[in-house]
Amino acid sequence: FRAAPLFGLFFGGIFAAIGIIITAALFVWQKHWLIYPFLIGFPLIGPFIAVGLYEVSRRIESGEPLVWSEILGLIYKQSQRETRWMAFVMLFVFWIWMYQIRLLFALILVQISFSSLESFLDIIFNTPEGLIFIVVGHVIGALLALTLYSITVVSMPLLLERDCDFITAIITSVKAVFNSPLVMLSWGVFVTLAVMASFVPLFLGLIIVLPILGHTTWHIYKRAVE
Repeated sequence: FRAAPLFGLFFGGIFAAIGIIITAALFVWQKHWLIYPFLIGFPLIGPFIAVGLYEVSRRIESGEPLVWSEILGLIYKQSQRETRWMAFVMLFVFWIWMYQIRLLFALILVQISFSSLESFLDIIFNTPEGLIFIVVGHVIGALLALTLYSITVVSMPLLLERDCDFITAIITSVKAVFNSPLVMLSWGVFVTLAVMASFVPLFLGLIIVLPILGHTTWHIYKRAVE
């Protein structure tokens, strides 16, 4: 990050801007109950945003020059390669995450109404139905997050560097997690906590946190995959 700060700030800024825009839209549309699950699920698409950071790390590691046009051009080219299928997988899982929240809301909180964010939070934390909603939602969310993490932690940088199909990349990523479960799962938990902490100052923490996590993920990939 210190070797190429402008690239890190650029990609981190994009990620932060997306979070701010979507959260603001949920407020405008009065979908207050979707804000928290969105914040929880938002990091799931981080590996796709970090593709540019992987390329910066690769160039620094190999001694290649950091040229804006080449790095941005390579990101565009990824949309024509297998990376686009990985992007589809990530967005599909994120859609499932948001949809299951709506389903749980309909099943568990169907008899409860609220008119503001404050009343929603009061219902969630101070009623039996709200506590059930939290517990079940987090369990399902954790399983989805573990699944997506396992198939993307290595596959995204792998597809960037090597000419392989996305199925091979997914299998390789899952194998890397199974071969070093303590290290890989600990890293996943750390990433989640770091990203959640960066939400506190209106997503602005992502401007610093995302590039550092992205560059670190590249080096984890290089160690995990021969």
